[in-house]
Amino acid sequence: MKLILGSKSPRRKELLASIGFDFETRTKETDESFPATLHPNEVALYIANKKALDLKDDLKDEEVVICADTVVIIDEVILGKPKNQAEATRMLEQLSGREHLVITGVVIASNEKKIEFQSTTIVSFLPLSKDEIQEYIERYKPYDKAGSYGIQEWIGAAAIQRIEGSYNNVVGLPTHEVYQALKKFQ
Repeated sequence: MKLILGSKSPRRKELLASIGFDFETRTKETDESFPATLHPNEVALYIANKKALDLKDDLKDEEVVICADTVVIIDEVILGKPKNQAEATRMLEQLSGREHLVITGVVIASNEKKIEFQSTTIVSFLPLSKDEIQEYIERYKPYDKAGSYGIQEWIGAAAIQRIEGSYNNVVGLPTHEVYQALKKFQ
């Protein structure tokens, strides 16, 4: 089988490569909206399915696509990618000193078969000062990251007290689960 990663994310590319698979990337612009009635815990898998469906028509018989979407949830509200510094500040203030969920939905699909699952990690932040938040935003510019942070950056080393679940899930792809699913897929 020939693997296709349906993502532009450099972190997902790096994570998939780290488990030893050769792959190419292929993406289409996907409408990432979702029904307002959908529970926040179901959104990542819903969007991952939309991404896979958008790519399915272009799949050759031997190709398998992997699509994923990651959401950060606090108080049953999804924190998406911040549009600007004010939004990033607000999100990090909301996460400061609290626990939240990171959920990644994954869809692995060919023309004949589909496996879908999601991985949930509980992340616990230490309190962050306003200065720490501003310094982080200025240095790391987390505008392409759900929840306004990357666990692999300063914030993960200095401000995340603990996680329950997959670290790589918080980065953007639960690699151990993807690896096991691909073994079953063959």
